[in-house]
Amino acid sequence: MATDTTSSRPADLGNRVPNPERTPGGIRGALGFLTSQLRQIGIFIALLVIVVLFQILTDGRLLTPGNVSNIIVQNSYILILAIGMVMIIIAGHIDLSVGSVAAFVGAVTGVIAVDNGLPWWLAIAVGLVVGALAGAWQGFWVAFVGIPAFIVTLAGMLIFRGLTQITLGNTQITPFPTEYRQLGGGFLFPNVFPAATSPYEWITVGLGVLAAVMLVASQVRGRIARAKLNLEGEPFAWFVTKLAFSVALILLITYLLASSRGTPIVLIVLAVLVVVYTAVMNRSVFGRHIYAIGGNLNAAKLSGIKTRWVDFWLFVNMGTLAALAGIVFTGRLNSAGPGAGNLFELDAIAASFIGGAAVQGGIGTVTGAITGGLIMGVLNNGMSLLGVSTDYQQFIKGIVLLLAVAFDVFNKRRAAGATK
Repeated sequence: MATDTTSSRPADLGNRVPNPERTPGGIRGALGFLTSQLRQIGIFIALLVIVVLFQILTDGRLLTPGNVSNIIVQNSYILILAIGMVMIIIAGHIDLSVGSVAAFVGAVTGVIAVDNGLPWWLAIAVGLVVGALAGAWQGFWVAFVGIPAFIVTLAGMLIFRGLTQITLGNTQITPFPTEYRQLGGGFLFPNVFPAATSPYEWITVGLGVLAAVMLVASQVRGRIARAKLNLEGEPFAWFVTKLAFSVALILLITYLLASSRGTPIVLIVLAVLVVVYTAVMNRSVFGRHIYAIGGNLNAAKLSGIKTRWVDFWLFVNMGTLAALAGIVFTGRLNSAGPGAGNLFELDAIAASFIGGAAVQGGIGTVTGAITGGLIMGVLNNGMSLLGVSTDYQQFIKGIVLLLAVAFDVFNKRRAAGATK
């Protein structure tokens, strides 16, 4: 799932880099480039440090095959929410309602699939539509009425939490159909082959190798294209190092998953979402408009961007992803309850900011948000393995979020000082 993250916004939105002929080569050039890209590279270094630290503190339990699989499955819904949330934040907004929307969708699908016995696929389809409508409702007030997103989504948090309780009658709905549960906690081909031979392990390995090959091809093709346009400023030494590390990480995770229960179905969903939304943000007109709105709203309006419609569709997208996260979460727990989705919005927001999104908007990446979500997930899992109580976990995660935003402010001041 690793992609090019050295740019916080598309190349044709002011992120043009120097001519490679004027970019120093070798180690010196790579170090200079790393310094200039400290915001994006720092989060990956932080993730690596946290993983190594907890691997040592837990006596190697963190990176056991079963635990790696658990980290992915347990944090999948937060990672899905983080993808939509970082887009909202880049545009200069916030969404406090995603946890309540996720809970409401889980309740609706429970009524359809469990209480009424309708097909599981119909429940999922209706749930996604309900999420999109919830996003459209909030997008209307933000985009066309002009109420700040903070207020609209704060009201939405209360509205959809109330609708969840009304739908469920303050009770839980369980159990869900087996097919429904597979999206949140299922694995590819776990029961097709005998456990003794485990050929599905080779399927998992094959998927990992395929992902690595596609990554290398995509990165090399992108570098060649940027060089032709005289936009490439990333030193070759850093490009090779970054690509080698990404491939090694993919193969390591693949090996660990193959040694456990195989590939989680939700991991495939996440991979598709990351690829699609990274392309949307970096290569589509809609993505460029999002960065433009977050960077300078007045300039975006003057350039002819239909800012209201961009905002509206952003919230529709967020509602749809919140619905998907709610379905994944409900399927994993095999239960829809009134308290589901509590604090999901805070985890998604924290993942976005830790992943490099700027508080004032205009800066951020999908892969950065995913990395931020993984940092939070590894922190949660590592502290749980160490027996740290939940109150101390909340305290530590709050400190991490504060330090991430402080690092962002420090970088801005350093950059502003350099230009004077």
